[in-house]
Amino acid sequence: MKQILNKAKKIVIPPKKLENDISKVAKFTFDLVRKEVSKFPEIMEVEFGGSYAKGTWFTDKADVDIFIKFNKSTSEKKFTEIAKKIGFNSLKKYNPYVRYSDHPYVEAKIQRTKVNVVPCYQVQKGKWQSAADRSPFHTKFMLESLTGQMKDDIRLLKSFLKSNRIYGAEIARQGFSGYVAEVLVWNYGSFESVVKSIARIEPNKVIGKSSKKFETSIVIMDPIDSNRNLAAAISAENVGKFVLLCRAFLKKPSIEFFKLKTNYLPKNNLKNVLTIKFNYKPRSPDIVWGQAKRAANALAIQLELEGFKVLRNAATTDERNEINLIFLLQSLRISEDRIKGGPDFFSRLDSDRFITMNIKDTKIMWVGSNRKILSLEKRKYNDAKKFLNDLLKKNLNKSGIPKGLKGDIKKGFCVLPANKAVTKSIKEAISEFVSTDGAIFPSY
Repeated sequence: MKQILNKAKKIVIPPKKLENDISKVAKFTFDLVRKEVSKFPEIMEVEFGGSYAKGTWFTDKADVDIFIKFNKSTSEKKFTEIAKKIGFNSLKKYNPYVRYSDHPYVEAKIQRTKVNVVPCYQVQKGKWQSAADRSPFHTKFMLESLTGQMKDDIRLLKSFLKSNRIYGAEIARQGFSGYVAEVLVWNYGSFESVVKSIARIEPNKVIGKSSKKFETSIVIMDPIDSNRNLAAAISAENVGKFVLLCRAFLKKPSIEFFKLKTNYLPKNNLKNVLTIKFNYKPRSPDIVWGQAKRAANALAIQLELEGFKVLRNAATTDERNEINLIFLLQSLRISEDRIKGGPDFFSRLDSDRFITMNIKDTKIMWVGSNRKILSLEKRKYNDAKKFLNDLLKKNLNKSGIPKGLKGDIKKGFCVLPANKAVTKSIKEAISEFVSTDGAIFPSY
């Protein structure tokens, strides 16, 4: 394993030239922000944060976070307005745009480096007024706690997570954030110890010190806030992938775990995949991802209620104007008939009502061995594509689709089989959706 990790470090530890280039971008941007900040007495301080400040960024992921710290008496309205103004004015030459966490922040790209201007309040530890208030404390804690070796191991862990598509706290991924990777290495001491510990982790295991109980697959405590479970934002699916990846890596260490793999598209698995494609009015990617995921979940429920078996559902967006909802079904067509269960025949009033309401439409009605009255009826829909088309055209308000997407869908949508998907983003999403991950499920 040691040989593999040494080889991986050459991939993930930034070369000196890249380090110098990022530092130039960081200093240049910091000066732009500081100049703009001087116009606002509400700002108390400006400082670097995130992985750049801590020295834990890795070759493929070099973001620069600049925190503008507001006086704690600043109203929430002013906090948001001034933060946006500073972000847009300081980065105006670089096509800035708004991203959302609990509060909006401004992001731009300068020489292929993402730069974030993030507002927070200058507060005492534990007296948080916004979610970002903890970040400066995170930076200070890690700078005081991490050794140089631990920083390199954090880079290994981040690359390990990213190469296997479970890195990133944004709602699009619901994976492991950079800070979570730092906390794991800080808790266990090294990349190798993290992998060994996660490979044998028990359900609801608490990593760190907690002041209360949490109901998540695992619990990862924030070392500067004993009430905050960092794992709350990680999906159970991604926790499971991480556990299985760690087991697979220990069984057969390989440099391939640190390289992003391209999924192939197994054609046999495509026949039962449907996509719903529509355009949306531009808005924050974080908002769109949340709406799209809720829409996919809502339509999966509607399909199940109609009798279709949904194996998986997902959503993807190009973050410009297109959304695709994806559904893997056991079959796109089901039996034309369905069995409708009724009441126990001893329940006289319920039995009479069931018989009266269903006798005209039944093909056959009988008493089952469980004493229930049963009716065999013809389904209204036995084709999933037709059901989704009619649902979105005729019963959109009963579909469970988030309100924010209904107007977009009303303007037009297409229900398509997977083999008709054409854009790169949807093909990649479908590929990941219908493939078995060879790293997580290796051939033993």
